[in-house]
Amino acid sequence: MFNLLILKQAAQIPIRYHTGANNVALELVRKDKLREVRAGHDGTWAAQPGLIPVCMEVFSKNMGNTTNQIHSMKREDASTVTEEDLLHRPRGSRSLEGLRLNTRVGIQHLAAWLSGTGSVPLYNLMEDAATAEISRVQNWQWLKFRVELDGDDLGVKVNNDLFGKVVEEEMARIDREVGKEKFKKGMYREACRIFTGQCTAPTLDHFLTLNAYNNTVIHHPMGSSSL
Repeated sequence: MFNLLILKQAAQIPIRYHTGANNVALELVRKDKLREVRAGHDGTWAAQPGLIPVCMEVFSKNMGNTTNQIHSMKREDASTVTEEDLLHRPRGSRSLEGLRLNTRVGIQHLAAWLSGTGSVPLYNLMEDAATAEISRVQNWQWLKFRVELDGDDLGVKVNNDLFGKVVEEEMARIDREVGKEKFKKGMYREACRIFTGQCTAPTLDHFLTLNAYNNTVIHHPMGSSSL
């Protein structure tokens, strides 16, 4: 049998008391684990103990009794990778919904982070600082280079005016989704200020949470030690 190793997180999480959504999440986990075992992984990690049987099922079925795949996987293609392959720009479309989702998820995770929570379930996915960081950087790039939203045939370019409208609308959506009481008590407005400020900054900040530390760390003035 293989060892269940901590290699990669499956972001999908089960949803209690929601059979339909739960089945969708579990199927996404299976597909994620199948991709890993077919890529030559000897194990994976589970986002929570309840996902271990799913991971075991996929890996057991596709690995059998072998302890690892190091001798069975074909890796000849690694020798043919060129400089052009490594520098090739990612392909894909850009959409207004993508801009909205980046903004909504980034703000909500940062609000949770400011409240002392490192990861938070959002839209049936377990999100952490890495997700918020990707969302923030992608927004910054789209604004910096005024990219065209070609994924939904809008043909508009991302600029500060459009982004400001998106932020306003997504904050209103967050308010509706979490409820006015939680929104009022949470750190959503402060998270919005930090997140949007970094998205629109002339120079890309090194990391999302650097500016946020001022909201969580108590600063003590330098002075002579009493020891």
